Amino acid sequence: MYAAAFAVDARLVFGDRPKETTYRRLLSCPTLAELDETFGNQSERNYRLLLPEDHPLAAVPPMPAHDKFEQICIHERDEILTHTIRLEASNAEGAGEVVAVLGADHVPGVEKRWRSFVDGSATPPTPMETSTEPEPTGPKAEAKREKELGNAAYKAKDFDLALKHYDAAIALDDEDVSFLTNKAAVNFEKGDYDACIECCDDAIEKGRELRVDYKMVARAMTRKGNALVKKDMLEEAIEVYAKSLMEHRNADTLKRKNDTEKLLKDRTVAAYIDPAKAEEARERGNTLFKEQKYPEAVAEYTEAIKRNPDDHRVYSNRAACYTKLAAFNEATKDAEKCIELEPTFAKGYTRKGHVEFFTKQFDKALETYQAGLAHDPNNEELKDGLRRAMVEIQKGSTGQVSEEEMKERQARAMADPEIQNILQDPVMRQVLNDFGTDPKAAAEHQKNPAVMAKVQKLINAGVVQVR
Repeated sequence: MYAAAFAVDARLVFGDRPKETTYRRLLSCPTLAELDETFGNQSERNYRLLLPEDHPLAAVPPMPAHDKFEQICIHERDEILTHTIRLEASNAEGAGEVVAVLGADHVPGVEKRWRSFVDGSATPPTPMETSTEPEPTGPKAEAKREKELGNAAYKAKDFDLALKHYDAAIALDDEDVSFLTNKAAVNFEKGDYDACIECCDDAIEKGRELRVDYKMVARAMTRKGNALVKKDMLEEAIEVYAKSLMEHRNADTLKRKNDTEKLLKDRTVAAYIDPAKAEEARERGNTLFKEQKYPEAVAEYTEAIKRNPDDHRVYSNRAACYTKLAAFNEATKDAEKCIELEPTFAKGYTRKGHVEFFTKQFDKALETYQAGLAHDPNNEELKDGLRRAMVEIQKGSTGQVSEEEMKERQARAMADPEIQNILQDPVMRQVLNDFGTDPKAAAEHQKNPAVMAKVQKLINAGVVQVR
């Protein structure tokens, strides 16, 4: 059926029953026993559909007709499917452009409704309509009026009067959870967070007892979480927010949970900071490094970073350890963090440059050593690294390396986004072509510093060779 729809270039539209209306009817019709029976029957039907024809249970007589619960679901689905087909048919320009993909259970109902539509006897489908609740009377009506008075007092920030009206509403009707959540909101605004939490707990308990809308329970939990944050009980608040999200996934609650988790993490990190203990851990790491106990040294340097995350020296030390362990990605990250914290610290550049050299990224190593020398022109380690990188680049650009190694360098370079951008630039493609075919144009290009910098980048990376 889907293939047929695509073959005629039809637009696919998926209908869906109005869930709130359906669920309201479901809850008002069957008993809990009927619901349990329905789910059991449906599971058995689905199971039998998976059985091969020669299976013993396949010969068992089929299940009886759909029960009351499932009949309501099918009826609602038939209504919305027919309505969707009618809308698409009215927009279609020619015959045969509407393809309806239906489950077998829906064919009779949809066909019946469609025939009624064609005959002109159908009434407009009303699956999206919701029944209007009758106005409450007696104590419930009085409770509603008290709630409205409480809401007005709350908006006017007359919190004591609002509490008085909400208490009156609860005394008249103790089955409306919103009275308790509103009262919790008033206590929250008053700064009485213990009273707010107590009201929320009552609302949650009452909501469970009365099986109210899960959104009401979630709202009470979120409000409780807010009060716990105000009381600086962050771990408890995170737990309550998580429970609220299990009831109803709400963007505001999720944001509050994430913000609280971040606040707790930041506090935990800040409470652990101790520069004196950080220095002790760094010294222990230095001793272990000299003893070539690199994993143990990494652990001590990591502890030092937790104790003082702003000490650039520790990142340099740990980068050296990671390099010895051939953990080059981690070493690069630490070296870059070291440079970020202290751009004039030469060892940050040597650590990074060495990793890039060891991984045969000679063009990047060259740039790193040059950047370090800009801050410390007389640093011998940086000068030596620069010389070694230039030698390797020269070998590659003049074809003095094996074909296999050249392919490795080029493959590595082609994975570099900067190299990709240069090669995808139409201007640079023309420049490279001119260097091979038009000496006069090539001479003009050499006068452009920006163009030559890109060409040199390709040469250093091994993408372009000089013969």
